[in-house]
Amino acid sequence: MLAFLFLVSVALVSAHHAGEHFEGEKVFRVNVEDESHITLMQELASTNQIDFWKPDSVTQIRPHSTVDFRVKAEDIVTVEDFLEQNELQYEVLINNLRSVLEGQFDSQVRATGHSYEKYNSWETIEAWTQQVAADNPDLISRSVIGTTFEGRNMYLLKVGKAGSNKPAIFMDCGFHAREWISPAFCQWFVREAVRTYGREIHMTALLEELDFYVLPVVNIDGYVYTWTKNRMWRKTRSTNSGSSCIGTDPNRNFDAGWCKIGASKNPCDETYCGSAAESEKETKALANFIRSKLSAIKAYLTIHSYSQMMLYPYSYDYKLTENNVELNALAKATIKELATLHNTKYTYGPGATTIYPAAGGSDDWAYDQGIKYSFTFELRDKGRYGFALPESQIRATCEETMLAIKHVASYVVEHMY
Repeated sequence: MLAFLFLVSVALVSAHHAGEHFEGEKVFRVNVEDESHITLMQELASTNQIDFWKPDSVTQIRPHSTVDFRVKAEDIVTVEDFLEQNELQYEVLINNLRSVLEGQFDSQVRATGHSYEKYNSWETIEAWTQQVAADNPDLISRSVIGTTFEGRNMYLLKVGKAGSNKPAIFMDCGFHAREWISPAFCQWFVREAVRTYGREIHMTALLEELDFYVLPVVNIDGYVYTWTKNRMWRKTRSTNSGSSCIGTDPNRNFDAGWCKIGASKNPCDETYCGSAAESEKETKALANFIRSKLSAIKAYLTIHSYSQMMLYPYSYDYKLTENNVELNALAKATIKELATLHNTKYTYGPGATTIYPAAGGSDDWAYDQGIKYSFTFELRDKGRYGFALPESQIRATCEETMLAIKHVASYVVEHMY
């Protein structure tokens, strides 16, 4: 029996690496001091296949920053020679991506079924949305707000004590397929809401005052692809006419300064903005739902990874929002609350100056719809694991993020009228 279990577990682990295997691939961090360094990075990117982790593309590199990127095994010698010849300071964050990805799954024997402290496949999450709604009919209802490019249902969970015309907070996870810690948090949030309702005064009060609309995975097709073919996939899986390259960056696809800055018009790029704003079925479904509930939705929270940041608009422009002072104060107080549990340090500020300019993002779009509390969370870590955060960190990451979300929600309750 043990031998059989072992074989099953090995099969499961290797199934996560079907397609791309990442053997010998490295993730580098380069210190970029000035414009000449930026030019060198552009040169490097034009001659080698480089997967930018932070920032998302070579066009977003700025002076006095660090750049994290993944390099295929066959290009490593070339890249290291280039960095050394040009005297660019660098460190290797991940020496062999395959071993780090295998280490993501802390227990090699994977129990089937859903777990809040493991990364769950889409099939498991889909079944969970049905189960958690069936088990908690007084607190959760499930609906379908659209379908993905490949025809999967986009499930939305409405979490809250039944009441008429309640104000709401909209929260989504899983915009970028490879950011696995993000959907893990949306599941955790739902679990904590139902687990602590009636037992913990803070959460009980929030669920009686508010509804939370939770979209556990936005980019479902991409997420499935990260489990079956390529763990490092980021975009949607839609086809692009006139190009063999697949997918659009859903977080460059909103009608907020669409494709103006920090987004690409090339379908082969990771930050491709799409053929038009809301060209993606997933983006359109999310936007249509929010438009339909605009009078009720008081806050918009979107969960990404990595870099431990709490961002607010704008990212598509260097202009500040009308309530910039308020958003700044709320973000500052929220990350202070987040740090009380595990002392995890976050930075905060407007997207354009805090991380990099990027047009077409969902938070800017939501803000411009009139949702004045609009935030992007970039969860753990700061790059040691990047998109390959191990399961052993799910609990701590979710616990501290929970404090942050509750802090924002309480603030919204106090300030919404």
